[in-house]
Formats: sequence, C-alpha cells, structure tokens
Amino acid sequence: MKKISIIYWSGTGNTEAMAEAVAEGAKDGGSSVKVLKVEEAAKEDVINANAVAFGCPSMGAEVLEEESMEPFIESISDIDYTDKPVALFGSYDWGDGEWMRDWESRMKGYGAALVDEGLIVNLTPGDEEISLCKKLGKKLDDA
Repeated sequence: MKKISIIYWSGTGNTEAMAEAVAEGAKDGGSSVKVLKVEEAAKEDVINANAVAFGCPSMGAEVLEEESMEPFIESISDIDYTDKPVALFGSYDWGDGEWMRDWESRMKGYGAALVDEGLIVNLTPGDEEISLCKKLGKKLDDA
C-alpha cells in the first residue's frame, strides 16, 4: 500500500480544505494518507512516504509562510526525491501565482518530480476547486 504524506500550513482554513480534498482523492485510490499541519510534521514524514503533497497559501509579497512552512521546506532540501512524486497546492488572495512558480522551481531544484503544476485557488475553494484538489490527490496515488 502506498503511503502519502500531505503537509500544509493554513491561516484561514482555505489551504486546509484543499489538503483534506487532496487526501480524499489519494485515499480513493487505496493509499494510506497522513494529513499533517506543518507544525506537527517531521522530516521523516517526507522521507518515509512514497509520495508527498505540500500546501501553503501565498503570503506577503507572494512568498511561503515564513514562521513554519519556509523553515520546514528548507529542512527537507537534502532529501533524496528519486521516485518520490510531489504535489504542491495553496490558496491566494491577490497576485498572479508567483509564489507557486518559485516553489515549483525550488522543489525541482531539490530533485523533486512534480506530478502536475502547482494547484492554486483564489480564496475559498468552491466545488470545482475541491474537485481539482481530489484529482491532484489521485495523481499522487497513481504516480
């Protein structure tokens, strides 16, 4: 059985809702899924997973949340991502998604193979966006 870790930071609940939908999509394929707030996550949750998803909203000048998520992402820069599918997702209020493009480039620089482009949702995810989150989870399960 594939083990998938979904690690996220959410300030308003929007990215948390996305994380739960990604998890639902991954579970539909039979994977064992662990959903963790970044403050609860450890490097081992990434190392021991067959696939992993990271979620974080755009903050400030289109950057990752700086107190918890940024240090965590930095702490996993040395993991061997060979054969470990990765997905990225998050919500935003304004801007054009620069934080996600930067995050994608950064994770690729770490050696991660992204299963799809980072999924971004403006503010609260509606039914259509929740469906896209579930599809992203299924891609992790299928990868």
